[in-house]
Amino acid sequence: MTATPSIYDQNLDACAANYERLTPLSFIERTAAVYPDRLAVVHGPVRRTWAETYARTRALGSALMHRGIGKNDTVAVIAANIPEMFEAHFGVPMAGAVLNAINTRLDAEAIAFILDHGEAKVVLVDAEFADVVAAALELSEGPERLVVDIEDPTFDGGRRIGALTYEALLAEGDRDFQWTPPTDEWDAISLNYTSGTTGNPKGVVYHHRGAHLNALAQLQSWHMPLHSVYLWTLPMFHCNGWCYPWAIAANAGTAVCLRHVRAEPIFELIAAETVTHFCGAPIILNMLVQNASLKAFDHPVQVMTAGASPPAAVIEAMEAMAIEVTHVYGLTEVYGPAVVCAWKSEWDSLPADQRARLKARQGVKNGALSELMVADPETLEPVPSDGQTIGEIFMRGNNVMRGYLKNPTATAEAFRGGWFASGDLGVMHPDGYVELKDRLKDIIISGGENISSVEVEDVLYRHPAVLEAAVVARPDEKWGETPCAFVTLKPGQQADAATIIAFCREHMAHFKAPKTIVFGELPKTSTGKIQKFVLRDRAKELMA
Repeated sequence: MTATPSIYDQNLDACAANYERLTPLSFIERTAAVYPDRLAVVHGPVRRTWAETYARTRALGSALMHRGIGKNDTVAVIAANIPEMFEAHFGVPMAGAVLNAINTRLDAEAIAFILDHGEAKVVLVDAEFADVVAAALELSEGPERLVVDIEDPTFDGGRRIGALTYEALLAEGDRDFQWTPPTDEWDAISLNYTSGTTGNPKGVVYHHRGAHLNALAQLQSWHMPLHSVYLWTLPMFHCNGWCYPWAIAANAGTAVCLRHVRAEPIFELIAAETVTHFCGAPIILNMLVQNASLKAFDHPVQVMTAGASPPAAVIEAMEAMAIEVTHVYGLTEVYGPAVVCAWKSEWDSLPADQRARLKARQGVKNGALSELMVADPETLEPVPSDGQTIGEIFMRGNNVMRGYLKNPTATAEAFRGGWFASGDLGVMHPDGYVELKDRLKDIIISGGENISSVEVEDVLYRHPAVLEAAVVARPDEKWGETPCAFVTLKPGQQADAATIIAFCREHMAHFKAPKTIVFGELPKTSTGKIQKFVLRDRAKELMA
């Protein structure tokens, strides 16, 4: 039986007057028109307004089109957090192309794989990474590509490997180029590769709609005011800088570039440029805490952190430096942060350690995410909201990827029952806040009891001598598995295994405390994440 059309179904169709496809490119167009003289980009001696930055991005888009680059062509960029990387987030999609920002810490073999798998037609190369890219191009099995050299006046070194420079490419373009929005907001805007610690990385495809909505959600999550000053401590190659290139354009802010992430220049730039916001993994926060004596500013500063759960002790130490911490959670597959620990004013009066523990939770869905749940990974039945029952974290919404490029099997595995399966384990608290407990593969099952490595790590970080810690399962004939902690001590500090184990037993159930402590540097991925798969192998060797 055909339903009778309602009065709202008649002569009320979408048309050019009332419907526009969503794209984050609209942000820079508006900001350049409304705030043309506001400072957009800072990098050493380079200081450009939004009018200048918009003209350069249009020239880039125009030049790429003149070179035959168009819809769904991949343009790769391998660069530090410099103005050209920022501009590529707008200029490349203005040509209808797809931006592939590649991790600068990868080796030549991994870069070659990404260039081939993503079928890049153009490669923009920062001089600092010329040697590894040249080696990658030699290994590549793809067709010949246009290689463009980015010359940064603040960097001394490197070499040219391309056919022309970035500035020469821009000179070929039209600074008044009239770009057009995507024909469909579902069109790809960027391609981001996962870290690939257990095989070749997967190519995650973002669309214009998701990038637009998640950029706005980032402003909302952080309550970022107009004209915020943002310091680039987070790599722009990582989930497109969590969508902040587009978010900064949306709020007419200033992007302060930083080539190398070190404590001294971070503190210097915060003071010199009156930085209001920056992002970084917990390892960045820990680095700043260890160098707190370098702090030379007294204005309010906000930091957004994600990755492994930041220890409550680190959050407490950051806030003691008057840097307010916002904790978020996400994955490459959801445009970076999609969950935020939204703060409530009634928590302000709590003791510092309690506030830090609340902030260590991952939180609630951001403004772009439709639904968030913790559920049984097999049945997708939500777990009780008791803060105790562990399940897998599932998400769905406009800021979930289109899928994995040329990998339908992996895409199908990620999308289960209408949800994106994160592979992370967590609990749902009674107030609706999610707290991450572990990766599915990292949970420790000892004597039939589930032990969260994150919980053990949080206690370890509270020990005054501990700089970094990671906990994995060590095979055990009696218990099946026991917690094995790999620990890096702070410079000049001393502690033995017995002391640290005793400390853990004082602060948690004895069965959860590590049975083994191994001292030394922790292996990390190119993005600074601790390589637990390496540590698991080491723990197995200890058993042998």
